Amino acid sequence: MSSKRLPDGTLKSSRYTTVSDPGSVTARVVMAVVLVVVFLVPYLVMVLSSFKSLDEVNRVPPTLLPQTWHLDNYVAMWGVSETPLPHNLLSTIIIAGAATLLTLAVALPAAYYTAKFRFPGRLAFLFLVLMTQMLQPAVLVTGLFREFLALGGAGQLWSMILINAAFNMSFGTWIMHSFFANVPKEVDESARLDGASSWAILWRINMPLVWPGIVTAVIFTFVAAWNEFAASVVILSGAPQNQPLSVALFSFVGQYQTKWQYVFGVSVVAIVPVLILFAIIEKKLVAGLTAGAIK
Repeated sequence: MSSKRLPDGTLKSSRYTTVSDPGSVTARVVMAVVLVVVFLVPYLVMVLSSFKSLDEVNRVPPTLLPQTWHLDNYVAMWGVSETPLPHNLLSTIIIAGAATLLTLAVALPAAYYTAKFRFPGRLAFLFLVLMTQMLQPAVLVTGLFREFLALGGAGQLWSMILINAAFNMSFGTWIMHSFFANVPKEVDESARLDGASSWAILWRINMPLVWPGIVTAVIFTFVAAWNEFAASVVILSGAPQNQPLSVALFSFVGQYQTKWQYVFGVSVVAIVPVLILFAIIEKKLVAGLTAGAIK
């Protein structure tokens, strides 16, 4: 119920009723169901296949549900002879986590400084940062291997931490740069008049305002480092215990036989930490995006 004042000063009540088009609603529901099926069915097949035996995975015609549930696949795969899977999982966590922290430690101050200060060569520096995003480890893997071989880093975790951090630095810098640039300069000027130092303005004033950008950089950097394959398969080729899960998966692919039940099982295990990260950060990301929406 709403009221509208007429030119003569009297109030006229009116009732508005919103009528949804049944055909439009049905089309949207159908489209949503199709999208859910397209995106979730491959994961469902992967999870269900991880509980099958090798013969059942290779059965023709295939079945969706396992005829016999082999829960022991998730126990047996940790002790296989093809690869030291527990060490691979630990190496993946160390590489992805350390690379993400190193990226933030360097990209955060760089993004803040380039967004807030004008200095000679600023545009050239930003252009150079953007250009590095176009280079991928697969293109430079030969040169990187020779470089780290000379430095004694071939087969070492720290080499992959540096590589993943370097190749995600530009993305993290650009993402956070745009968020820092959108913070009004009056906020910084007010804090500076109150005696705050540049570091205090960054950590205490700007950080809470650019939290969505930081979370975005963390998610993309962590996922990119977690899934990195091309550089790891070359630089860590001589150290199976230091290889990440993305490389360890190929240990189950043989010339005459592929142990698909373990491939699916390891794939499920590799997805779980990423899902946990999204579950932890998602609330903070939404809170940051909606902050200040209601005044």
